[in-house]
Amino acid sequence: MPFDPVIIRPLGQAEYNLVYQAMHSFTDQRTAETLDEIWIVEHPAVYTLGLAGKPEHLLNTGDIPIHRIDRGGQVTYHGIGQLVVYILMDIKRRGWGVRQLVTDLEQAIIDYLAALKIHAVRREHAPGVYADEKKIAALGLRIRRGCSYHGLSLNVNMDLSPFSGINPCGYKDLQVNQLRDYGITSSVDQVSQQFLPYLLQQLRYQAISTTP
Repeated sequence: MPFDPVIIRPLGQAEYNLVYQAMHSFTDQRTAETLDEIWIVEHPAVYTLGLAGKPEHLLNTGDIPIHRIDRGGQVTYHGIGQLVVYILMDIKRRGWGVRQLVTDLEQAIIDYLAALKIHAVRREHAPGVYADEKKIAALGLRIRRGCSYHGLSLNVNMDLSPFSGINPCGYKDLQVNQLRDYGITSSVDQVSQQFLPYLLQQLRYQAISTTP
């Protein structure tokens, strides 16, 4: 089966709400011929609360901004030192369902971590990727007009303390970890370059351009 073309957009560091609005605009304006895109970004500190998000999972958020958004799932945290990858895919054109996309995103992370000699697994009914019983990567998607947006986050080298201000993904006492805990000293940019081939392979993509 031939791989589909995809455009990669490295966004560097960008405010959450700006990128969120851009995802909406892209999804609203795309047509049946629009190429899929993958956006790679780091966000300054922000909590995001999904469609089913319950305020009781916000424990002690301090002065970190909170955005209620339209992805699935509960509450999570984004901050500098975390790799965020947004998947702007026409899944209707692919003939895919959301479960296949979630599974493939998880598998791409699992395969990448295995290459780093980190054993990671998925959990039934708890999307994301876990290593040593701690969550190292989170997933959250929205499907609209037959297209996906939002995506995944992988903790690389960040301040994890803001996670203690929430019940991550709605789970009390869920602990999180990151690549740094395993002696990985690569930067977020380096990790994105290492991870991208695993993601492209799993999603059956061939990058045709990388556009800032």
